[in-house]
Amino acid sequence: MYLPRNLISHLYLHLIRTHHAQSPPVLLIVALEPDALCACRILTALLKRDYIAHTIQPVSGYGDLARVGKAQVQPMRVQQGGSGGTVVCLGVGGLVDLGAVLGLEATDDNEDFFGGVEVWIIDARRPWNLGNVFGGKWLDGGIKETSGNARSKASGVENGRIQQTYRPGQGGIIVYDDGDIDEELATEREAYCSLEQMPTLEDNGDDSDGSDAESDVSSLINGDRSSKKRKSWSDRDEEGDDGENGGRPRQSRRSNSNESISSSPNRPARRGLLSTSNNVLNGTTSDISRSPSPSSPRSSPPIPKQPSARKLRRRLFKLRRKHESVLDAYYSLGASYSEPVSSILYSLAEELGREDNDLLWHAIVGVSSLELYGRSMTGVGISTALDSGGSAGWGGERGERIRQVLRDEVRRLNPPDPNDTRGEAARGESSGVIPTAARSPTDNSIRLSPEPRFLLIRHWSLYESMLHSPYLAARLHLWKDAGVKRLRKFLAKMGVSLVQCRQSYTHMDMDLKRDLRKKLLEYAPQYGLDGLVPPPAAGGRGREGWGFVRSWGWKACLSAIDVGVIVGAILEVGKSGVRSAENSGNWDRGRNDKKELVDEDGSQEGEEWVRRFWDAYDALDNVEGLKQALPTAQHLHRAILRTGSSIMEKEKESIRHLAAFRMAIVKEGPDVLLFTHPSTLTKLALWVGEALAEQEREKRGEIGKGGKATPFVMATLHEARGVYVVVGTGGGGGVVDYVARRERQEQKAARARAKELKLAEKERKRKEREDRRGDEDEDEDESEEDDDDDDDDDGDEDEGDISERGYGKNRFGNAFQEVIEETNARVRVDSFEHCVVEVKKDDITRFLESLSMKAVVG
Repeated sequence: MYLPRNLISHLYLHLIRTHHAQSPPVLLIVALEPDALCACRILTALLKRDYIAHTIQPVSGYGDLARVGKAQVQPMRVQQGGSGGTVVCLGVGGLVDLGAVLGLEATDDNEDFFGGVEVWIIDARRPWNLGNVFGGKWLDGGIKETSGNARSKASGVENGRIQQTYRPGQGGIIVYDDGDIDEELATEREAYCSLEQMPTLEDNGDDSDGSDAESDVSSLINGDRSSKKRKSWSDRDEEGDDGENGGRPRQSRRSNSNESISSSPNRPARRGLLSTSNNVLNGTTSDISRSPSPSSPRSSPPIPKQPSARKLRRRLFKLRRKHESVLDAYYSLGASYSEPVSSILYSLAEELGREDNDLLWHAIVGVSSLELYGRSMTGVGISTALDSGGSAGWGGERGERIRQVLRDEVRRLNPPDPNDTRGEAARGESSGVIPTAARSPTDNSIRLSPEPRFLLIRHWSLYESMLHSPYLAARLHLWKDAGVKRLRKFLAKMGVSLVQCRQSYTHMDMDLKRDLRKKLLEYAPQYGLDGLVPPPAAGGRGREGWGFVRSWGWKACLSAIDVGVIVGAILEVGKSGVRSAENSGNWDRGRNDKKELVDEDGSQEGEEWVRRFWDAYDALDNVEGLKQALPTAQHLHRAILRTGSSIMEKEKESIRHLAAFRMAIVKEGPDVLLFTHPSTLTKLALWVGEALAEQEREKRGEIGKGGKATPFVMATLHEARGVYVVVGTGGGGGVVDYVARRERQEQKAARARAKELKLAEKERKRKEREDRRGDEDEDEDESEEDDDDDDDDDGDEDEGDISERGYGKNRFGNAFQEVIEETNARVRVDSFEHCVVEVKKDDITRFLESLSMKAVVG
C-alpha cells in the first residue's frame, strides 16, 4: 500500500491517538547515510515530544536487515506472543520485497502473517518494489470474503492507494509517496492490480484443455473469485519458474561462497495478480448468462456462442503477458533518486505544526548531503551541467524547487532583525560575504549564504579549500603541475596573494573576503568555472542558488555542506582511524589489521560501521562533536585528492577503456584500506569520473553519451577479506528538462484528442454510407487499415515515453545481476546501493569482462 502525499500525517496522528504506556516501542530501522540519519533525528524529535517510546536500529546492509527482522520484528507478531507494533524504515527497503527480508511471510493460507506489525517505508531510492507499493496487506489479509471494489472500499484502500477512511494499526507494508506514485506510476498500478486479480493458470506452452483449465475458466466466467486465494506479487517465490527471464536484477544477491544469501530478496516469479471481468475476456455482458423466457421462445434473440475454454485461456495468458511486460519495463529503467527522506520527514513535521529551526536544519543537511554522493534523478553519477548556481544539487529543477522551499522556511523561521541593519552592512552580508561567525553570543539562527563550490572553506585556508574541491580539480586539472599553476594564476588575477590565501580563511583580510564573491563572478568564466558561485540577484527576492549556514553562538559557524561532509566522514572512516594515523605518521592500517581480521562475509566490518553511526548521531546535534571530527573529514578528502591525482597522472596505465565504460582499479598505496568502504569509493569514483568528463569536453567540445559522462567503474582491493569492492557510476547530471517534458505531454494529449475526433468522423461517415447502402466490406477494410495506422502511432508514442523515463539512468545494478547469472562469479550484493558489489579476488577478471558487454546506462 502507499500513503499519498496529502495524507502524510494520517498514520502518525493515529499512532499518537492509540499509543499508551503498554504499547511496544516504535522500531526505527535506519540506513548508514547522512540523509537517513537526519531523517531519524527529525522523527525521534517528534516521537519525544509526543512521549512515544522508540528504539533506533542502524543497519549496514540487507544481511543486517534480515537479522534485525528475525531478532526484533518477528517477535512483535501476535502469532509469536507479541502485540503488533510499528516499524519505520528510513532509507531502507524501497527496492526489495521487504516482507520477505524481514520474515513477515505467510505460513498458512488463512493466517494474517503480518500479525499486527505495520511497516512504514520512507526511501528515496527508485525503482520501487511494486509489491510494497500496491500490495503489502489489502490484497492478502483482512477482508477476504468480498472482492473487487467492495473489498477495497471496506478496507479503506483502493488499488493500493490509502484513502481517508483507512484505519491504521491492522498491519501491513505502507510506502510514503512523495508524489511520484500518483503522478508517474498509473500504468504500473493498473498492470499490477490487474495481475493480482487474475486466476492462477500454469502457462506450460500447450493448448490442452484439462480439467484444471476448464475449472479455472469456468470460475472466471461465473465470476467466482472466492475459489482461489489471491496472493500478492511478492508471495510467489515458490510458485514461479526459477529460470524465467526478466526477473528483477536488483533483488538477487550471491554470497562469496557462490550460494544465495538467505537475506537476499529475489524478484518473485510471475503469476497472475488482479481480477479481470468477463467483459474484458470475451466482450460479452451479463445478459449472456440469462436464459430466454419459455413463454416466448421465438421473440427472444438468439444466444451468442460463448468462447471456448481454450480461447479464454489464450486471451488470459496474452493479457497477463501484457501486464507483466509493463512491470518488467519499469524494473529495467535503472536506478534513480527522488525526494530525500529528510525532506519528507520535515514535511510531516510541518503538517503537524511542529517545525522549528532544529528540524529545519536537519532537513537542510539531509538534502544537501545527496550532492556529495552524486545522487540524482538519474542515479549515482556526476553532474556534467554548467549550473548557474553554487550547488549542483541532487535533482535538477525539482531539487531546486525543494531547496527554494527550504529557503522560504529559513526566511519564515529566522526573520531579520530590523534594528541590525548597520551590523549586517558591517559584516558584509548584504553584499554577499560568506558568513564565518555568529551575529551575537546567543545567535543560533540559520542564514542564507552565497556558498562557492569550495570544500570546508571556513575550516581550511582558501588555497586548501580550492585545491580539494572536486569541481575545481576537474576543471583546472589540479593533478598536474600546470593545473596548480592555473589555480595560483586565478588567485593572482583576483588580487589574492599566496600569503593571504594560505592562511586560515577566517583570518584573511576583511576587504579581500568582502570582494571575493564579486571577483569570482568576474574572473571564474575565464577559466570555464561558470557555476562556481551563485549568480547575482536578477530582481525579485534574489538569492536563488544560495546555500545555508548556521551559527552556534561564538562556538562555531558551519554550512550545511560542511556538516554533511563531516557526518559522512564519521560514518565512513570513524574517529579512531585518524588518531592511529597521527600516532604512526601514516595511514597504512592494513599491516596491523591484515593479521587480525579475517572477515570473509563482512559481518565484523558491518558491526564497526554500525558503531560509527552512534558517533555521527551524537555529533549531528552537538557542535563540539562536529568540530572534533573535522580532522577526519579533512584527512578523507586529502586521500581522495592523493589517490585521484595518482590515477589521473598515470591515466594510460591506470584507466582502461572498455566497450561500455571506463575502469580503474586501486590495489596499492597508503589509502587502499580507506576506500574499501562503498561510500568513500563512490566519492573517489565521482572525483575521477568528473575529471575524465571534463577532459572529454575539452577534447571534443562536448561530452558523449548524449550529454552524459561516460560510465565509470572503480574497484579497490580489500586484501584482508580477499575481495574487490566495485562501484559503478553512470547517468548522473541530475537535470531534467521539465518544460520539454510538459510540451511532450501536451503534444501526446493533442494527438489523443485528434485520434478521438478522427474516430468520431469515421463513425459518422460509416453511418452515412450505411444509409446510402454503400459497400460495407470496403468500408470495413478502410477502417481496419486506419486503425492499424493509429495503433502504430500509439506504439511510437509509448516507446518514446518509455525511453524518456529511462534515459541516462544508472543500470549497473541490473547489469551486475545479469553478469552473476551468466558467469556464476562469487559476488556479494549486500549494500542498499545496488551499484556497489563485492567480488571475490579470483573472479574479478571474468566479472569485469562480462560486465563490459552490458548496457550500464539507460
